[in-house]
Amino acid sequence: MFRHFLQPILAALLFISAAAPLHGNESLGEMWGTAKAEEKYYPIVDIPIPTTVPLRPGGLEFLPDGRLAVGTRRGDIYFIKGITASPPAPEFHLFASGQDEIFSLAWREGAMLATSWGELTRIRDLDGDEVADSYEALSAGWGYGEYHEFAFASKPDPRGDIWIALGLSSSYVSNNLFRGWVVRVTPQGEMIPVCSGLRSPAGVGPDANGTMFTVESQGPWNGCNSLKPVIPGAFLGHPASYNWYPFTRDMKAPAVEPATPSRMATERARIKELVPPAVLFPYIKMGRSLSGFRLAETGGKFGPFDGQIFIGDYTQSIIVRATTEKVNGVWQGACYPFREGLATGIMNVEFSPQGQLIAGGFTTNRQWPVRGERPFALQRIDWSGITPFEIREIRIQPDGFVIDFTLPIDPATAADTANYKVSTYTHIYHAGYGSPEVDHTHPTVTAAEPAADGMSVRIRLDRITRDHIHDFDLSGVTSRTGEDLLHRKAYYTVNEIPQ
Repeated sequence: MFRHFLQPILAALLFISAAAPLHGNESLGEMWGTAKAEEKYYPIVDIPIPTTVPLRPGGLEFLPDGRLAVGTRRGDIYFIKGITASPPAPEFHLFASGQDEIFSLAWREGAMLATSWGELTRIRDLDGDEVADSYEALSAGWGYGEYHEFAFASKPDPRGDIWIALGLSSSYVSNNLFRGWVVRVTPQGEMIPVCSGLRSPAGVGPDANGTMFTVESQGPWNGCNSLKPVIPGAFLGHPASYNWYPFTRDMKAPAVEPATPSRMATERARIKELVPPAVLFPYIKMGRSLSGFRLAETGGKFGPFDGQIFIGDYTQSIIVRATTEKVNGVWQGACYPFREGLATGIMNVEFSPQGQLIAGGFTTNRQWPVRGERPFALQRIDWSGITPFEIREIRIQPDGFVIDFTLPIDPATAADTANYKVSTYTHIYHAGYGSPEVDHTHPTVTAAEPAADGMSVRIRLDRITRDHIHDFDLSGVTSRTGEDLLHRKAYYTVNEIPQ
């Protein structure tokens, strides 16, 4: 197995990177400079937390009766009534205690499934007094013993399985069983290894197509944060977890390890199991420590973004959007700004039955900076009913892209190629921590063709570059009524170009 002989130096660089001050226009509470404008469309509502409740939210789940269950960093689970009212009138009830950093919750068949560092626990109230009295380790089939070994889980999939993404022991090594892997746990408690190659994954869940994805953090072998497809048998990029293949039933480690330094496209040609990230999130511009995410399935209650993934970011205290598509059998897609100005580090998000987006999180004493100033918070993002003028989605074409909008575009500005600025770049794929943006190109927009209904435009480029983020700036495009875009930027990751 590859051995990182510079590990002590790299670990020091990790600390410097994590503790470094924020850059650019990152005053506290503001990231893209759009918080005031966003408020008109998606106001943030604070959920009051009593001073006697040390909430520090991690896992979130709505119960069948409409209450919100919140798992906390200290291992408690609260049931909260009244969180969706306007204004909120929360009533807190302590349901369970004694777990360890709950970052994921799911309700199944009358029981709470709580994922913590070391196990998936089934927690039940057997006597009906709304206090847990049964704690059953449904699965503890992975190792646990070090500070970096987080565990994030999905909701039950159509089979009832829970998918769990396991962080490495540190950024560079996997000292305990299946650290750096995704596993799934059946309703009967059987744990099945799925794929290797993760560093410090966060949220796990499906896209609109039902494919499971996990969020990955920037670090060794990861130039920036990303959204990675969870494909059985895949290698997702970080070789530290190769050592656990002998503990699977029928999986074999890739025959070769990635070269360092290199590029993702180069190593994909060498390692048949290597699956590239579907969506890359340019570092700082689109988050620094992506966390839990959820697919919007609100029937339009949250505005024009159903079928898209909403992802929290711990460090920047923001929420971003992502879309995915499969091209030549490979997943790829785009990311977009959504909401800044949240109160603390976002650990997870969840949609309410009413279509509101709940965001919860906290700060820590582990040298990880957070833009939001509160030690912990629970907030709700509502849709005001007013549709913002936004880039809704970008989809690739053989010679360019189709850009969908949330409102009809002005045909004159949309047809002017000068209003589209596109640049591309990639990252060094290597054992070092993170990567600068490298291999820049500057394609020319040769044509812009608005659709007859005004809801999209097809742009043609003189070239598209594989293994590159395509960085879009549409600041010159306006709506039919003269509105500027709420967010003018979007970023599409090209793994494949359609035929």
